[in-house]
Parts: sequence; structure tokens; C-alpha cells
Amino acid sequence: MTSRGAGTAFPRKNYRLTTEPEKSKVTGIVNSRLLNDYLHRVFTSADGNQPAAAYRKHLTFQNLQEHLERLLAEENGSEDSRDQAVEGRLGPSTVVLDHTSGFEGLLLVDDDLLGVIGHSNFGSIRATTCVYKGKWIYEVLISSQGLMQIGWCTLNCRFNQEEGVGDTPDSYAYDGNRVRKWNVTTTNYGKSWAAGDIVSCLIDLDEGTIAFCLNGISLGTAFDNITRGAGMAYFPAISLSFKESVAFNFGSRPLRYPVEGYRPLQDPPVADLLKAQKLLGYLKNVIHIGIDVTEGKLVEKDTSMWQLQGEPTVLITLAHIFNYFSPLMCKVYLVEDVLMTFLLSILERGGAVEAHPLIQQLLDLMWLLMEEYEVHECLKQLLMSLLRAYRFSPIIPDLGLQIHYLRLTIAVLKHEKSRKYLLSNVLFDVLRSVVFFYIKSPLRVEEAGLQELIPTTWWPNRFTKEGKESKEVKEESAEERLRRRAYERGCQRLKKRIEVVEGLQVQILKLLLNNKDRGGGEASRYIFLNKFRKFLQENASNRGNLTVLCPPEYMVCFLHRLIAALRYFWDGHKAKTPGALSSEEAYVPPQLFYNGKVDYFDLQRLGGLLSHLKKTLKDDLAAKANILIDPAELQAVTMDDLDEDEESATSAAQSQRPSAALAIGGALARPAWLSSPTLGRANRFLSTAAVSLMNPRRPLGTLEKIKVLTLRVEQRTREDIEGTHGNDGLLLGRPPEEPDQPITENSLLEVLDGIVMMYNLSVHQQLGKMVGVSDDVNEYAMALKDTEEKISRCPKRRRDIHEELLKSQKVFSEKLNHLSRRLAWINVTIYSKEKMQDIYWLLRVCIRTIEHGDRTGSLFAFMPEFYLSVAMNSYSALKNYFSPVNSMEELPGYEETLMRLAAILAKHFADSRIVGTDIRDSLMQALASYVCYPHSLRAVERIPEEQRISMMKNLLAPYEQRPWAQTNWILVRLWRGCGFGYRYTRLPHLLKTKPEDASLPSLQKPCPSTLLQRHMADLLRSDRDLAPSFLNSVLNQLNWAFSEFIGMIQEIQQAAERLERNFVDSRQLKVCATCFDLSVSLLRVLEMTVTLAPEIFLDWTRPSSELLLRRLAQVSSCVKKQHLVGHEDPSALSTDVS
Repeated sequence: MTSRGAGTAFPRKNYRLTTEPEKSKVTGIVNSRLLNDYLHRVFTSADGNQPAAAYRKHLTFQNLQEHLERLLAEENGSEDSRDQAVEGRLGPSTVVLDHTSGFEGLLLVDDDLLGVIGHSNFGSIRATTCVYKGKWIYEVLISSQGLMQIGWCTLNCRFNQEEGVGDTPDSYAYDGNRVRKWNVTTTNYGKSWAAGDIVSCLIDLDEGTIAFCLNGISLGTAFDNITRGAGMAYFPAISLSFKESVAFNFGSRPLRYPVEGYRPLQDPPVADLLKAQKLLGYLKNVIHIGIDVTEGKLVEKDTSMWQLQGEPTVLITLAHIFNYFSPLMCKVYLVEDVLMTFLLSILERGGAVEAHPLIQQLLDLMWLLMEEYEVHECLKQLLMSLLRAYRFSPIIPDLGLQIHYLRLTIAVLKHEKSRKYLLSNVLFDVLRSVVFFYIKSPLRVEEAGLQELIPTTWWPNRFTKEGKESKEVKEESAEERLRRRAYERGCQRLKKRIEVVEGLQVQILKLLLNNKDRGGGEASRYIFLNKFRKFLQENASNRGNLTVLCPPEYMVCFLHRLIAALRYFWDGHKAKTPGALSSEEAYVPPQLFYNGKVDYFDLQRLGGLLSHLKKTLKDDLAAKANILIDPAELQAVTMDDLDEDEESATSAAQSQRPSAALAIGGALARPAWLSSPTLGRANRFLSTAAVSLMNPRRPLGTLEKIKVLTLRVEQRTREDIEGTHGNDGLLLGRPPEEPDQPITENSLLEVLDGIVMMYNLSVHQQLGKMVGVSDDVNEYAMALKDTEEKISRCPKRRRDIHEELLKSQKVFSEKLNHLSRRLAWINVTIYSKEKMQDIYWLLRVCIRTIEHGDRTGSLFAFMPEFYLSVAMNSYSALKNYFSPVNSMEELPGYEETLMRLAAILAKHFADSRIVGTDIRDSLMQALASYVCYPHSLRAVERIPEEQRISMMKNLLAPYEQRPWAQTNWILVRLWRGCGFGYRYTRLPHLLKTKPEDASLPSLQKPCPSTLLQRHMADLLRSDRDLAPSFLNSVLNQLNWAFSEFIGMIQEIQQAAERLERNFVDSRQLKVCATCFDLSVSLLRVLEMTVTLAPEIFLDWTRPSSELLLRRLAQVSSCVKKQHLVGHEDPSALSTDVS
């Protein structure tokens, strides 16, 4: 058998496909006549014609192998001539990126040497093969839309960190980021590209032209009369800036957009392709043709419902086919062009995925008749091809391509054995499987078909020319109402189509979270949990290394799909277990944070480092949670120990990898989990400046090392997570304050914990980033409205001005049409009502988790900081990012949620159990923002009176003992609007603000709280020690701030009076303004105190009254003197208010 894979050293299964001549009869095999007819129907000749029965050879299983080899050898005689027809190309037949000498700068390159990530200012790399004659093409898959120059160069081109492809003679490039072409000089060319696009690079060396295509659409000839002749050969090449990433396809996979007349740089495996197509045809014949043993004839069968029902004749026939088909299915080109195309054709008939069991039957056959390593490689290449096809498919109105690939992914993952293998070895280890849950946003709405879906555009006019939100409720005209309703109908059509894709993505996660498939090892859910935790670890521990992180836009979509799948299983468990909680009551119990069953890596806890907490709170853990800390875990671990452990693990991992995956030449080995732009793994680090680092003592990524003292993630089993009799699993160590009732399955609690962590890692940041499109719409709408007003006022005699205004109006209208359609897409995929409800649900989960943790007393310190961060950030997102499309006030339980969050902020901003300065500052800032808005301030007033009084007491603590600026700001906001009046709603220099700044806390109208003022007055009156300590600290800080302000004013005025020309440092002006703001804020708090509790200064029974009154008089005198004479004689100012 000659077609078992070149150079394969693996053993093959022996099916004993041939038998001894004397053993012609086998149990279960049909009679020889019927078998002969069946085999001839299955194994047809190349032309598809069957010779007459009298002339065809009698086929049995004894001579089938010979017959099959003869059929496969047909039409392969031209293979030798085909291999020789490579004139015009120089270099290896397998084309990859030149990682040994053909690069400049710092680059990360994939295992397959086809994907690259920029790791320096402007790195360049070329391919290993060049062309000098003929027409050639290769494709580049754009993974990020930043600065890159893609094209062709010669061997003589020399690049550096400033000049790349297209910046030197004899190099030519297309730059879709700046929409230009480059050959020493640059001109406009083409269209802008986006992540997920495919650029085709064409060179015609017969005509001397270079052209480019974007997603199969020609951009026209970019260069002509390029240099040709002796010694001139062109290499594919790219230059890309930091963090940018692409993947090349020189022909190792089928081209997505082939161009007639142009040949890929790498020849397709034509001979193997013909064999695979023939064998697939034979496989289809087996599926189509059935054997009616009772009637003794062949019958046509319904292929959609085909099943292998233990028929020995059919099974042996399939074994013959797979004997040749299996080795071919290890090759990526054949998997994508033959197998994936066939599987997709099965699903093209429509209906649910469950209506096509043929795919499940085929996967069963693969596991039965293929070697294990062949099935593994085939499934890996199939999922990689599906992922690539999904990610780089163009957006069309019905999202049909994306739906098609997701349906096949679901069909494959429905097969239990395949799903478990892919989960264990491929989905998170080899691929960026999160891509399956992402719906990319089109930058070019015309190509995405949004003009057909949303033919009428509309945008709200919510802001005045000064950037202030308009308070006048203007009645819509009939035309505006029709436009708005047409636009909303278009948005609904778009939403329905996107919801189909989202539903399929949720189905994938439901399969991965299945915990009932326990046959043959762990259930899928527990494999997913371990991989998911490792995924979180990579993103949490490498936040500074942007080339490693999962992109935030992927994380947003993944979060929403995971929430939907989690709530489905959570409520399903609730239906079976009446005593359990519903997903609406979900929270993470506090014991997960200290029992060591869940790994939180090196993330900060509220009480500090975990090792410190284990030492200081070990007695509390023993008393409250019945947990004893192993003394070995309390020993300090040095960094050298960590490095040695990591080195041994790295060397062990490398020793298990095949030699083809090791670093070669100028490549440095990378961590095995590093994601790449080609959805695979980048394990080569290329550097032209790091020759001395080729054999480092340790891997470069020292920041990625994490010491885990708890149970390793990959070592956990179902019993470790769910628990068994006498073992609580993840819920080990329940504190007495925690109710003894079932919540849900323990594994779902860990998924929930991971979702909260995901939001903290990058989701919140991305939600804020996408608001920029809405801000752009508002700015252009204001500009268009202003232009239309100018047109109406333009005199008729000034036709020149009128024409320019009309041109501006046209530009603004076109831009608004584009942005309004793009905004519709973003509102559906990111800011829809359903997405808002997900974030709101997450906020409530965090609130309940914090409340339960708070009840545990000192053990609250074990809670990771990100729970408080997510509670604050998710509320901020709901308030600032989702409006005006959706209002938070419409959410169920909004008022109660607002009050509970207010109680958390009021209690924990001065909680002694929280030691991190960053999280304490965040709590203080969140509380300061909370009291700036009427709704949230009323929520603060509704919290229990005891908590309100405690909050005010903490705000009145002496300023010297803590950061005081935010505390002072909170007191000012509680007072602002009382006392001396303001001439302006906003400060004069802030009147003209951008629309996106309108919701800033500092620009809100005064909303004083008389209730909290009363609490403050009562505290100052009743506590004779609190009042003088607070006022003295305020006066001391005022003395400092006012002195600094006056000193800087004097310096600025003296500099302005000099004769020579000089400039005042802008930084000095900012510091001066800050000191002034601080002085005014402190004076306002002083005014507030005098107004609310004058007896502090006038009650002579108080020992501090006289001193405080004297200091108050000095402050008044100083301010009055500054107001009267400061502008005439700055030197006369007294700055001592002590």
C-alpha cells in the first residue's frame, strides 16, 4: 500500500483486509454475486461509467485492495510533469517565513512559520521563496488593523526600525491602515482594512505589475513597470508595528479568493487531492447504496439518516477506504478542501443540527477506523480551519457564512469523544477558541450590507452647541418620526439576524459545559473548567504583554455567551433541586476565597497577599471555617525556587514536544500557551539584536511565572470540585455566618467566579471604548445642525460661501449615515437591552457576594479585590455606557440595587480589613461620584441610619491620617447648593464641554443632602473630641494649600512683569489651579461646619472653642485682605492662617 503518508513512522491498524484464498466465506458477508455488484457500484472508475457485467472483473475482498490501488493510480501519471512546471520560482516547495535570516527587528513567529506578531517599532520579515517570472499570488489574513505594509521586496532591500517594505527601492507595499501604497514615495490607494479581512497580493512579472485585492475585490493596479531582469526576484514581505499581527497563506491551505491566471507560491498537493476526492466519492457511494439481503439486491438509501448497523460487508468496505483515506486527512490542505467542504455540504440541506446525524456517524467511523494520532490531527486541523473560516469570513446581511461554520462546529462538538479530545488538547491549548464567540463589527457598512438592512438612517439631537444636554423637549416632526421608526425597524431586523449567531454560540458553550457525559473519563464541564481557569490565569498574569492577551472585543462577546449558558444550567439545576437558589439570586460563597480549591494566581486580596493572610488569620480560619493551614505553605518561597521549578517544568515540557516545534536558529522558545494571530501558537521569538540571547539560562517571560501553593488546576477532578459524601468540594470550610443551604452545582460557582474575573480583566475597558462611536455621532450631528443654520442665514449674494456650506453639509450627512448604521450594529452586539441585563445581573452577583463575605468578619480580607472593582465598574457602565439607548432605571429592582451598592461603598471605603491603597482610593472615588447625582445620593440617604452615621464619622476623621482630597470633595458635594450662592450652574471655563463630558461628576448641578448634613452636625455637637480634631486638620490643610497657591501666584506675576519674553510652565499653572481648587473646597467645608454647628466656636464650655474661633477669624481676615489688596500688591498678602 503506497499511500500511507510519506515518512510516517507510526504503526497502522491491521484490519486483515486480505484473506487466504481457501477462506473465501466469512460470517455475515453477502453472497459473491451481490458483493461483486456492491463493490463495483461503490468503487467506480474515474469516468464514472460502469463496464457491462460480462466484461468487468469479478470483485471480492480478496482482490479489492489491488483494484482500489489501480483506481487511485489513474490520472496520476502527470504528477511528474506537474512537479517540474515551477519555472519562475526559486526556493523550497514549502513556503514559510524566513525565520533564520530574512527578518529585521523583534518578531514573534508561529509554530507553522506562517503567522507573525510585531514586537518592536517596525519589524520586517520576508518569505523563503521568491519569483522572477509568471503570475503569482499569496494571501494575508489581517488579525489587527494597525500600521502594516504588505507586499513584495527583493533580496537587496535592507530594512530597519524606521524603514520597511515599500520604503526602499525595489520594494512595493499596500498599507490599509493609512490607505496608501508605498514605493519610496507614497500615494493614496485602495480601501481601509479591518481585523478579519484578507488581502491578496498579486504580482505579474510578465507585464511588470503589482496589484492587491481586499476580500476578493480588486483594488486596481498599484504599481506598473516594476524592475525586472537578471538578478531580480521578488519575495513576499511585510513590515508591521508593535502588537500588529497577521497570518500568511502561500498555498498551504486553499486560497480563500483565488484569481484566475495567478498561481499560489506553494503548489497544492494535487496528487493527494485527487486521491482524497476519489476516496471521498467512494465513501459517499457507501452511504448512498444499501444492501437488501432478503431481496438480494442493492437499494438507494436516505443519506441523511444513514447508520452503520453492524453490517460486516459495509464495515470491511469502509475499512478498505479508510486505509488510504486516513493518512491523507492529516494534511491541512486536504482537511480544509475535502473533509470540511463535505461536512458543510451535509448541513446545507437546512434544519437543526440534530437533524443531520450523518456527521456523528462519520466521526464514529473516524474513531473506529483511523489511528488515534490520525484522528487527533484531523480534528485539530478541522477545528483550526473552521475557526479561521469563521473569523475571516466577510460580513454579509444575513450572516450566512458565520452561521454555516458555527453549525458545523456544533455538529462536531456534539460528538462526545471528539468534544472531549478537542477540549483537552485543542480548543484552549492550540487555538484561540474564544474567536468562536466573537461577532466582528464591520468598519465598511456598505460591504456588510447594512444599507439594505437599514435603508433609512436617524440620529438623536440631544445636545446644544455648547455640548450641554438639551432640556427642551421638542416635538418630533412627522418626517423625523417616520425616519426614527424606519431606523428602529432596520435595527430590529439586524438584531434578529445577530441573535441567530449568538444562539449558536451559546449552544457551543452548552456543549462544553455538559456534565452528564461521563463515559470514558471526566465530563466535558470539568475539562472546560480547568482550561477556562488556565485561560484566565494567562490573561490575569500577562496584563502588560498585549501580544499574549485575549483581545478585549473577544472577551466581551465571550462574557455574554458564557452568562447565557451559565444561567441556563443554573436554572436547570434549580428546577431539579427546589431548595437551590435561582440564577437571579446567584452569588459566590466566601469559602471559595480561602479554602484553596480555586486558584486566584497572584491577584491581590482585600487584606493583602495571600501568604500574609494565611499567617495572620490562621487562627480565624481554624475557628470559623475549620481549616488548618499546612505549615509548609507558610514558609517563605524565594524567587530562585520559583525559577528552578519553572525551569524544570519548561525543560520537561520541551522534552515532550516533537522536534519540529523546537526553536531553530535565531528563534527563542516561547511559553507553550502563547496565542498567535493565526489562532495557533507562537513559539519563536526573532530578534536581530539578541544574538547573545539565543541560549538564555531561563525563558524570557519571567513576569509570567506564578507560584501556586494550592491544588494545581489541571490536577482537579470532579470530586475535587463537586465533592462527594463527607467532602464539600469547592464549598469546604463553610463559615457559621453562611446559610447551610444548597446554592447550585459547585462547578457553576467556579464558572460564575471566572465571569466576574473576566469583566475585571478587560470587558469594562472595552465597553467604555466603544462608546466613542456614539460620541462621534453626537459631534457630527451638532456640526450638521450648525451647518444647516449657517446655510439658512447665508446671504443670497454670497454664492461661494453657500456652495462651501452645501459641501460641508453633504460630508457631514454621509458621515452620519455611515456612523448611524455602524452604531446600530454596536448597539445590537454590545449595548442592547439583553447585554445591559447581563451586566446588571453581574452587578447584583457582586453585591450579594460582597454582602455574604462581609458577614464573615476577618475572613472578608481573603476576598479578591476585583469583586469590589467589578461592583463599582459595572454600575458605572450601566449608568454611562448604555444610555440613552437603554435606561438603568427600567431595570427590575433598580432602587434596591442602588441602595445596596451605596451601603457597600459607605461601609467599606474606610474598612480596616481592606489594606490596598488602590482599592481604597477606588472606593472613595466611587462614593464621591455617587453623591454627585440625585438618584444615587437618595440611595445613600436610604441606607440604614447606623451606616449613614458611621459613614459621616469616617468622613470627619482627621485629615492628617489619610488621603483627604476625595473626602473633602464628598463633604463639599453634600453641602454644595447651600450657603453662599453660585452665579453659574457650571464653572465659567467649563461651559463649553463636549457631549461625552456632560455626565462627569464635577459638572453636575448641586444636590445637597440635608439628612447627611444633620448627621454631620449631630456628630460634631455630640463628640467633643471629634470636632476640634477635624477642624484643626481642615485648617492645617487649608494653610498649606492657600500658602502654596499664593506663593505660585506671586511667582507667575513676577515672571509676567519681566521685560524679557518668557513663558509660564503649563505644569506650574495646573498645580496652581489645583491648589486654588483645594483651598476653595476646604473653605466650603469650613463654611459648612460653621453653618451647621456654630456652637463648636461659640459654646465656651468647650475647651477648644476659643482657639477654633481665633483660627477662623484669621482665615476670614486673610481671605478678605487677599480680596482687597492682593491684585495691587501681592507681597502684602499674609499666608499664615494658623
